[in-house]
Amino acid sequence: MNVFRGCTHGCIYCDARSECYQIPPPFENVIIKENAAELLEAALSRKRKKCMIGTGAMCDPYIPAEENLRITRQCLEIIFRHGFGATVHTKSSLVLRDFDLLQKINARTKAVLQMTLTTFDENLCRKIEPNVATTQERFEVLLKAKEAGIPAVVWISPILPFINDTEENLLGILNFCKAANVKAIVCFGIGLTLRKGNREYFYERLDKDFPGLKNEYIKTYGDSYEVAIKNNSRLMKILEEFCQKEKIIFGVEKCFSYLNAFEEKERCLF
Repeated sequence: MNVFRGCTHGCIYCDARSECYQIPPPFENVIIKENAAELLEAALSRKRKKCMIGTGAMCDPYIPAEENLRITRQCLEIIFRHGFGATVHTKSSLVLRDFDLLQKINARTKAVLQMTLTTFDENLCRKIEPNVATTQERFEVLLKAKEAGIPAVVWISPILPFINDTEENLLGILNFCKAANVKAIVCFGIGLTLRKGNREYFYERLDKDFPGLKNEYIKTYGDSYEVAIKNNSRLMKILEEFCQKEKIIFGVEKCFSYLNAFEEKERCLF
């Protein structure tokens, strides 16, 4: 479920800018699905089997406009009323506003907070994710989720070659995950994906904030869709061993199995 199409976070690597998703440019002119709550109400009213309802896979459900629009909150209220589970994926601290609903859902079924962390260094974070909560602010949200009893899943993705693809950066993020007692970590590999639409924007931002780096990307990767660093295996091993030690769910299939698994803690009568 995506209540918005487009985003104002300005992340330089955003895959949702890719032409294949057919989001009309400019990407920052967000299309608001004003009837999202009505559509969800109708869909859940007809659905006989309970499941997890996810949002944020394409565009963040907590862009600044959501503070006044409250469409995401309306959808969570509907999910709670019908006894479904929920997971929200965001980089915004605005999700704190809806912790009361996530707690209610989690008490009855399961609610999961998904948070993306890519860059331990705050100054670098401001360059690659300019208009959204910094990594430190997102870490504080994760700590509050821990206090509220809301399980959290962290996405360490994407990691940008020649920018934040260091062991120091990875360990900094992992220490945040440990402190926040996250349930799972999703990582598809140490790198990113580039295709028509997001590649052009990414290179434009490299020219602005990392002069000369675009040529290094072109020389190293050409027009490849998958852009993985040379030390991918070593850093992924560090990540896997960390998760094993801290008993954090790791592996894409295992993580999605957890996110998709509906749990009913109370019998719901509607």
